[in-house]
Amino acid sequence: MKKIKILLAEDHLIVREGLRALLSSEKDLEVVGEADNGRQAVKMAQKLLPDVIVMDVAMPLLNGLEATRQILKDAPATKVLILSAHSDDAYVEHFMQIGAAGYLVKQTAAHSLPKAIREVNQGGKVFSPSISHRLNRRQQEAKDRGGPAAGTATVRLTSREMEVLQLIAEGKANKQTADELGISIKTVEKHRQSLMEKLCIHDTAGLTRYAISAGVIENSAQLTTQ
Repeated sequence: MKKIKILLAEDHLIVREGLRALLSSEKDLEVVGEADNGRQAVKMAQKLLPDVIVMDVAMPLLNGLEATRQILKDAPATKVLILSAHSDDAYVEHFMQIGAAGYLVKQTAAHSLPKAIREVNQGGKVFSPSISHRLNRRQQEAKDRGGPAAGTATVRLTSREMEVLQLIAEGKANKQTADELGISIKTVEKHRQSLMEKLCIHDTAGLTRYAISAGVIENSAQLTTQ
């Protein structure tokens, strides 16, 4: 039997341990790696070439949305299954737009995760029941109106801008951000200015609040006013 190779991308150790224990009890599933931040998940995905990645949304250094975008750009055959405490429609829509294979809510996913992994590995789409119901309702409403679903318009940020936004929101200074991303301080400053112009936000505290509302970082992340 060929096992489905799985990479766990989750920054909370106790959650990762629970997921590993759950999946290791399944004969056809194999956890081949664990990442505790989004940047590590991207590197491990490139190295391990897993069949399915179980991805959290809010992670240090690089959030799940941007990590998923980068992984699927390099390895479009990999299936990314989102497992998150966040279930807002905006989060779900963003992940679906970039090609995630499914979205499960952590609180209700324990018994359904192995089955969901098998399904997305075979090319299917999987959602928690509450999310599926909302998506179907929104699609029906859009069909009745003869237009796109409401609430899908978002400010389009580049991949690099998303990375810079997260590091700013995590309290990193320009030099730290530059070192982390391997770019110059001047380039960081240009990205910061672009973010402020696109989002109509003019200070670091505002960028941080936006990052929290967009699910880029968690509420517990440090707020800065530098």
